[in-house]
Amino acid sequence: MTETIEQMSKSDTLKLRNRHIGESCTLFYRSNPLKIVKGEGQYLYDEKGERHLDCINNVAHVGHCHPDVVEAGQKQMALLSTNNRFLHDDLVICAKRLTSSLPEQLSVCYLVNSGSEANDLALRLAHTHNGNKDIIVLDHAYHGHLTSMIDISPYKFNQPKGIGKKDHIHVAPCPDVYRGKYRDVDYPGEDLGLKYANDVRKICKDVKEKGRGISAFIAESLMSVGGQILPPKNYYRNVYRHVREAGGVCIADEVQVGFGRVGTHMWAFQLYGEDIIPDIVTVGKPMGNGHPVAAVITTREIARSFADTGIEYFNTYGGNPVSCAIANAVMDVIEKENLQKRALAVGNYLLQELKKLQKRHPIIGDVRGAGLFVGIELVKDRVKRTPATAEAKRIVMRLKEEKILISSDGPDVNILKIKPPLVFNNENVDHLLTVLDEILKEIEIEDEEVAEQRVNIRKAVIKPVKIEGDGVSNKVKPVLVRAS
Repeated sequence: MTETIEQMSKSDTLKLRNRHIGESCTLFYRSNPLKIVKGEGQYLYDEKGERHLDCINNVAHVGHCHPDVVEAGQKQMALLSTNNRFLHDDLVICAKRLTSSLPEQLSVCYLVNSGSEANDLALRLAHTHNGNKDIIVLDHAYHGHLTSMIDISPYKFNQPKGIGKKDHIHVAPCPDVYRGKYRDVDYPGEDLGLKYANDVRKICKDVKEKGRGISAFIAESLMSVGGQILPPKNYYRNVYRHVREAGGVCIADEVQVGFGRVGTHMWAFQLYGEDIIPDIVTVGKPMGNGHPVAAVITTREIARSFADTGIEYFNTYGGNPVSCAIANAVMDVIEKENLQKRALAVGNYLLQELKKLQKRHPIIGDVRGAGLFVGIELVKDRVKRTPATAEAKRIVMRLKEEKILISSDGPDVNILKIKPPLVFNNENVDHLLTVLDEILKEIEIEDEEVAEQRVNIRKAVIKPVKIEGDGVSNKVKPVLVRAS
């Protein structure tokens, strides 16, 4: 792309935004935000026509503006866009395709508009099914922007001005084996999945002792906002058992990590074994490649409990023909272009090259991921694992200057997140890591210069200076002299 797209100036766009858009709707790179006018594949283009490599936009799952997805939406929009109270082929085909990619028990679909709405409905299903109220969530988790989702998202309710935790919400430790409650270095050879799961077991026990039961345990299959966390192997196996024994249902939030992103499987919860089957799965973002469509998939038993209430579930836009046509096109592209296989190959290459980079740069404390869901944890000290928060922010801004878009996250905002469209390739990996390597070298040189300045200050000496006394004794005044 070389031509400049005609439109209002960036400054005028920003002025209008500041005037008419709520202040809480923040922008990336607030001091100098980007104005993006076009997307194509793994690239975004600004108003000057300059190309930026998109390393974070997991919403554009099969690539920005994929022509097959665009065409499917255009064609259906020209034919019909209405609610799902009328029979329509695209709706039932979409539901069939989703359920066929999941374990047999998960056979009933509800089509909605967003991941937030999907998770809200999942909680309703759980409560209706077992009549319980108490919910277990993971620390640092984020499940959406609805009021019900803020209630179960420590990432939001634990903010300085957050609403705080409600009594029926129970927060289990995030199963982070690098910097969490149970670290690999502190418990060598132990089953950390079991240790973290025991914290959930204790919550279940405490709730039971109060004469109540668990409604649901909800967790992202891989924690995104929590810091690109991959729970240890036996975590979900044990957690699901404890929760079900307490009367609860298990909800797998696949909004960020589903549809083949992990490479080896279509769904991230499948990483933990064929026998690890949630009671409810929620999907969103990637399903529409940027179009608002999402879904809840559950068992026939839970769906029957929901129907037995006699309360109709109706969603004006959920499952409309246009959204379903787009979702079907996305699934077509994933299959036709072998994007799950590609995510595995490119993701493995990315992890391999990152580990080489880790050997050269002590600031990289940990590299982890599955497929094209990767985290780089930055630390000031590999032994103490002190988070390098300021450095992470500097790296994000420097990458932006080099036309590479990435973000940092985690409780200490020290983890670089890589979640690009699945059309990302090895050449993109090489470009990203070459630039990252140079930026890390810059930071190391700057840190060395700062360290040297501190050494010089420490070499400063205290020189006694004789001061006129009272004729009886001499007093001295210490003077700090900077060493040359």
